[in-house]
Amino acid sequence: MIQKLALQVYSGKKKYAEMLFFLFFVWLILGNSKVFSQDSIPDKKDLTEEKSIQFQEFFFKALSEKSIENYQKAIENLESCNQIIENQVAVFFEFSKNYFALNNTALAKEYIQRALQKEPENSWMLKHLVAIYDRESNFSEAIKTQQKIATINPKERENLVRLYLMNNQLKEALALVSILEKESVLSSEFVSLKNRLDNSKVPDVKEIKLDDVEGLKGQFENNKSYEILEKILQKSDNNMDDLLKFSKEGITLFPEQPFVYLQYGKALISKKEFQKALNSLKNGLDFVIETSMEKEFYIEMAKAFKGLGNSIEEKKFEQKATNLKI
Repeated sequence: MIQKLALQVYSGKKKYAEMLFFLFFVWLILGNSKVFSQDSIPDKKDLTEEKSIQFQEFFFKALSEKSIENYQKAIENLESCNQIIENQVAVFFEFSKNYFALNNTALAKEYIQRALQKEPENSWMLKHLVAIYDRESNFSEAIKTQQKIATINPKERENLVRLYLMNNQLKEALALVSILEKESVLSSEFVSLKNRLDNSKVPDVKEIKLDDVEGLKGQFENNKSYEILEKILQKSDNNMDDLLKFSKEGITLFPEQPFVYLQYGKALISKKEFQKALNSLKNGLDFVIETSMEKEFYIEMAKAFKGLGNSIEEKKFEQKATNLKI
């Protein structure tokens, strides 16, 4: 039962599972003396108990900080965990997830590889490694890892199709789609893809990628790349809930990309959160290089000031937008 609860954290699908995983570690540390084989002193049990309590506290804080997107704080707490008890798989995994959220793929990859040295068949950690390779556009390595996942869990083969397409391996993608269709396990999304491939005399891989909004969302779950996010934001102008959700995530993942601030500002204006919109637009303006985008920022800032009832600033930014020559 405890092992099943622990696995929920590795899935990354339910935040409350992290709390359950914390309870698992309480059991692990207090109940398994092997964890302390190098550090514990048999005649000083109090010291061992104190260390386990400290570890638990820092690990819990790390999970809490990550849940509210304070990734750097989470990392600091994980460093404390690692000083108390070294080389714990869960700590390495959490390090990797936090560095990944900060878009530091080098360290995210380093830590997940350390974790996989201890548990090479852990499918949740392998999925995370795929996501890292995906973000780096290192599709060859992503495919190798996904093939390993598919061996462990055949239901994961559809994601392998997507990676084949991203790596321009059209032949391999078609072959796998045909196998999945024969086994009657092909989802409707990929049935549609197969039809498009079959009806195309000279298929263009760039055109057959899943570039509708829902398809892009599915890709973004596994590949947090700016290219995919930008397409989602461009196609979400009429869906303010999606625009709000993905632009907010974009600011966390890509804090130097002005477009995510612009779209977040637009979404907030639509929700009548004018001051928050203005703050986002001001922050993003620092990263703007292109005149055309600068003009868009001024237009949205004028709208935000209008919503706040500040007609002087509204007209000021309207004039700034007008004065810009594109």
